[in-house]
Amino acid sequence: METNTIVENSRTQMRRGVLEYSILLVLRSGDEYASSIIQKLKDVDIIVVEGTLYPLLIRLKNLGLLSYRWEESPQGPPRKYYMITDKGREQLNELDTTWQELVRSVESIRNTAALRLPAAENNR
Repeated sequence: METNTIVENSRTQMRRGVLEYSILLVLRSGDEYASSIIQKLKDVDIIVVEGTLYPLLIRLKNLGLLSYRWEESPQGPPRKYYMITDKGREQLNELDTTWQELVRSVESIRNTAALRLPAAENNR
């Protein structure tokens, strides 16, 4: 039971760690309103709690990585559409590099561990 808690906590921390990066990735392909961003992140299991997104959007906007505009909606009130700024694109490019380096590093550790596993089992 405790192992499941550890795995779940790690999973949650990993998702939190990539949430800002994921928001910028979603907006790289075009402007989106908050509900659409939430749905895209839910579709790939990055976000679980909707309330997590709004403070991050405000933070990214305050950092100059996002901006927004209001647009009339055919159904209901106007929608706030978020878009990535030039500064946001620059940061996203750096995050892309960081992500690739991180994935390479973790894969290297996994591959090294996998190579050692049979030898360790033989020594038992």
